[in-house]
Amino acid sequence: MLIDKAQKNDNDKTWCFWEQQPGLFEDIVYHRWQQIDFFSNHFSARFNLKPYEYKLIRSIDLYTTVLNKAALFSNIDIVYDEVVQVSSYNNRPFIKTHNGIQVGASYIFNSLLPANWMQKARQQKEYLLLQHFAGWWIKTSQDAFDAQTATFMDFKLGYENSNSFMYVLPVTKNKALVEYTVFSEEILTPRQYADAIEAYIHSTLKIKEYTVLQKEWGVIPMTSYTFPAGKNNIINIGTAGGQTKGSSGFTFQFIQKHIKKITEALLAGKNPLQARNFFEKRFKLYDDILLNVLINNKLDAGAFFGLLFKKNSVNTILRFLDNETNFKQELNVMRTVPINLFLHAACKELLLNKSIFRQRT
Repeated sequence: MLIDKAQKNDNDKTWCFWEQQPGLFEDIVYHRWQQIDFFSNHFSARFNLKPYEYKLIRSIDLYTTVLNKAALFSNIDIVYDEVVQVSSYNNRPFIKTHNGIQVGASYIFNSLLPANWMQKARQQKEYLLLQHFAGWWIKTSQDAFDAQTATFMDFKLGYENSNSFMYVLPVTKNKALVEYTVFSEEILTPRQYADAIEAYIHSTLKIKEYTVLQKEWGVIPMTSYTFPAGKNNIINIGTAGGQTKGSSGFTFQFIQKHIKKITEALLAGKNPLQARNFFEKRFKLYDDILLNVLINNKLDAGAFFGLLFKKNSVNTILRFLDNETNFKQELNVMRTVPINLFLHAACKELLLNKSIFRQRT
């Protein structure tokens, strides 16, 4: 049984990720790029991504594909209702909905964030930033884009604090998603997002005439808070299951890897609630160290990513952001950022008994 609050019939999100090989959703990739641009006040360059491709999927295509596939199986029920309780009784998990449905199951896979997680994070003095963004799909009256190149990050927005940047994801010569992304503790007003996007379109992209086809907006937590993996056969998935990378907000591919592990465990007759090993936890430590640096204003995101892209190959950066590097590669990446600054933050994290030593509960 799949329980969702509302029917998925709107194109309300865009997901981008990189892969070396054809992936699970290859048939619905809306556009792909073999090269990306990176801009900052410290370093700018264009990169060839081979053997990677940067891919874009529209949410409506994903929703339609999954729901059409589910409809082929008589043992799958889809219910549109609001879940109001996810709990267990005698180690048997159950769900209650707004309209009075109560369902028990052997396993429940829950993607709902705990209502009080931000309060807990602050009480535990965890690092907490929000990655919030607004995107406009625009169509220009004349050709304005190179559909073969995506702007991965543009930090050159004229602000002192470079914890905000633009994506530009062109899918044709006159159609693109222009998205404004900010790392901060508070979200902006709708007008502030709009002003930033309009200014970028006019001043940087030099586009005078365009039509806004669609808008999207979202918020992703960037935090050292450890989201519970689950208990009593309730398995948390997505951001609720800790699958958002704390230092970057990247989520889509981490979800796919997590779900693959869950399905492999179920097929093997094992408990799908699996703890991460010591070496996997080291990436949590890296994330917490960067959050320490960003939140304490020791280095802004533009300067940090500028150093990464300037002193590392793009393939190494993508592997590092995917948590797929080995320890030797990670040491090489660490040498490209200010050692004293990050070493001080690393010592603080280790002394606070955080990250790599903390068990997920």
